Amino acid sequence: MIEVLLAIHLMIALALVIVVLLQRSEGGGLGIGGGGGGGMGGFMSARGTANLLTRSTAILAAAFFATSILLAILAETNRTGSIADQVQESSEPAEPAAPQPPVSQ
Repeated sequence: MIEVLLAIHLMIALALVIVVLLQRSEGGGLGIGGGGGGGMGGFMSARGTANLLTRSTAILAAAFFATSILLAILAETNRTGSIADQVQESSEPAEPAAPQPPVSQ
């Protein structure tokens, strides 16, 4: 289950990066989605492209947060113990052993 969710999480992260890079920024940036004659190769207007990319970014961001929280919850439920717990158990002082009588030869 965790492996499937992790694969989905990575695909969402990659899609989120791509959608963010497609957006036209104030300073020009990559702005791959922009251009003359309408965005996306004349398929949509510049405003329509901006709205689509903004909504896609919001949806992908929400999905990214949801999968992050689910992965954290699943990781916590599968945890068996902490290394700190093992250190605390082993660092407890042992009872001193009784002195051994001298060995006679």
